[in-house]
Amino acid sequence: MKHYHYIFAGSGLSALMTVYEMIISGTFENKSILLIDSDSKKTNDRTWCFWDENQAFDSIVSKKWKSALFADTEFQRELNLHPYQYKMIRGSDFYKLIFDVISKQLNIHFVNQKVLDFQELGNHCVVKTEAQSFTCNTVINSIFYAESANNQTTYPFLHQHFIGWFIKSKEAVFNSNCATFMDFSVEQKGNTRFMYVLPTSETEALIEYTLFSKNLLAKEEYETEIQKYIQKLGITDYEIIEKEQGNIPMTAYPFWERNTKNIVNIGSAGGWTKASTGYTFKNTIKKSKALVKFLNTGNDFRKFHKKDKFWFYDLLFLDVLNKRNDLGHKVFSALFQKGNPALIFKFLDEETTLSEDLQVIWKCPKGLFIRALFARTFTL
Repeated sequence: MKHYHYIFAGSGLSALMTVYEMIISGTFENKSILLIDSDSKKTNDRTWCFWDENQAFDSIVSKKWKSALFADTEFQRELNLHPYQYKMIRGSDFYKLIFDVISKQLNIHFVNQKVLDFQELGNHCVVKTEAQSFTCNTVINSIFYAESANNQTTYPFLHQHFIGWFIKSKEAVFNSNCATFMDFSVEQKGNTRFMYVLPTSETEALIEYTLFSKNLLAKEEYETEIQKYIQKLGITDYEIIEKEQGNIPMTAYPFWERNTKNIVNIGSAGGWTKASTGYTFKNTIKKSKALVKFLNTGNDFRKFHKKDKFWFYDLLFLDVLNKRNDLGHKVFSALFQKGNPALIFKFLDEETTLSEDLQVIWKCPKGLFIRALFARTFTL
């Protein structure tokens, strides 16, 4: 069996971002690295959006917005995002950028196979694929296994699930300078449901029907709601350019407790997804930098992750959504109706001070969160 210093089980966003950070750090040039994935990452399988005030990955950002619309049945508000911009990156552009960088590294290899199993055996690990096995010092796993989170009741497990259509309309109906961040004016049907619109021109946009809920829908239900919304926008003639579908785990379950001395879980498998929102790209940038720093200094992945106040805030919010999924729109509306958008985004980026936390939290429906806090005091 061929031996590597590091093997990545899975090569999605978190794995590729971590490899990228390893490369630009310049400290892993003498380490052998293998990425294994059944997907060759050559298609546009997803779209990532994030708010940012810097120039992270600007070379592949396909669209930026300086303002965003928030809407509910009772009001709508155009949010001035300054100093942030809302940015969109297409999966295919990100994959090409990272694999172009990887292709220049003689110490990094990619195997297009499915990982079947990996385990720690003393001071080394074994990774098995459909065709062969490898040994390594360290496994960095991003393959998400939901069983551990599903088979427990301490932490709620919800899904952010969606279907999106990239459409081109004959009518010029979109404001290409303003994204629709959340539109809760759609029928809630006992869940937290909203439309998400990313216009790239007056006639082109990605329109997604998104839910935060326990159960998924039949494909036809998402697409029926998208069709209704397109009609509501006044569009009568359009073509579908692309479709995308996704399901992001929303849970504060401590996936990092599954880390061992030589195996670390990353991405959704490691709790890197922002539990309360499902946002992944910005969080992954931060977490991958922290992991690369740890790889240079630490030798036991059981010490890699620590809980913080934001983990607890997310847990309380998910407790609220879990018990009263029908009221999710009220929580977001309370935040965005009069709240400072920049401060809310800073809070969601987990960069606020305690006093700033309180400014955001105070706008939330207090009864829901007080009950959630009271219930949590007896379970943790």
